[in-house]
Amino acid sequence: MARVSAAALRDFVARVFVALDLPHADAEIIAARMVEADLVGADGHGVFRLPQYVRRLKGGGVNKRPDISVNHTGPATALVDGDNGMGHLVMTRAAQTAIELAKKSGVAWVGARRSNHAGAASVYAEMPVRAGMISIYSAVASANHMPPWGGVDSLLGTNPLAIGLPMGGDAPVMLDIATTVVSYGTVKSYELRGEKMPEGWMVDKATGGPLTDPERASEGFLLPIGGYKGAGLSMILGLLAGVLNGAGVGRDVVDFNYDNKSTANTGQFILALDVGRFIDPPVFADMARRHLDELRNSECLPGVARIRLPGDDRAARRADRERDGVPLSTPLRSQLDAVAAETGVAMLAST
Repeated sequence: MARVSAAALRDFVARVFVALDLPHADAEIIAARMVEADLVGADGHGVFRLPQYVRRLKGGGVNKRPDISVNHTGPATALVDGDNGMGHLVMTRAAQTAIELAKKSGVAWVGARRSNHAGAASVYAEMPVRAGMISIYSAVASANHMPPWGGVDSLLGTNPLAIGLPMGGDAPVMLDIATTVVSYGTVKSYELRGEKMPEGWMVDKATGGPLTDPERASEGFLLPIGGYKGAGLSMILGLLAGVLNGAGVGRDVVDFNYDNKSTANTGQFILALDVGRFIDPPVFADMARRHLDELRNSECLPGVARIRLPGDDRAARRADRERDGVPLSTPLRSQLDAVAAETGVAMLAST
């Protein structure tokens, strides 16, 4: 794969959004959140999504110049109305609001409605972490790709869950998972590269057998993590991010993969918890580090090279990609070149 510097990628993405009539400041925020996803390895939620965002913006499904507002509903709670703006802008405001509230109250829960797809969950979970806070983030996915356990009607999303814990000067603990075995973005990336999927990701609706051709993804559904437990977790997160915020869930979800015109009303939430309200942050980091080291250094199963914990490789991957550039596949580069031609901006150059 050819590599492109993170700076060049941010500049390119921002120029595309400005060409689509988004304010320059908003375009830079969106570009920063998207490229951050690529830097930490969430490749299905970064620049990979740019052609899809362009289609939605050009189709009128997303408000290019939203008036995002915050309703402070209590000392530690708020509800952000995204005015159908890009989800990256809405969740940036929500995370900033959660940090501000948690500094005053020790804890904050901020919901969002009338939002859109915001990319990688960990990008927003890491914002409170940088302020020394524990964070939890979730969202109603921007399409339904999973049925309730035992069913065939896709009424649940891949509804992500990200949980971050600050570790002082060390890289944070960061769990970022879909409630399905893989995200749908991963399926689309396999399709883009012309690769077959492993068995166990998707099931054929008609036969109940494994579906491994990503081009036939519409004929099947994604399997949940942990069987019925994952399906239950997706449902609960959907209710918290959707119903609680007055946002879409279930049959009300707009599939942004195919619909470029309809308002999505995506729901999200973020929780921020000030570690210092419970324990001195350096003490917390030292104690957590000791337990994490015990886990990493425990005996491995035969054939397992090392025990890897959530967030272990994020810092190393980010450093590698900041230094050597973000790897982009040839098919993705072709899509980005097409976006450049469509919007009239200069194409990317490899490092």
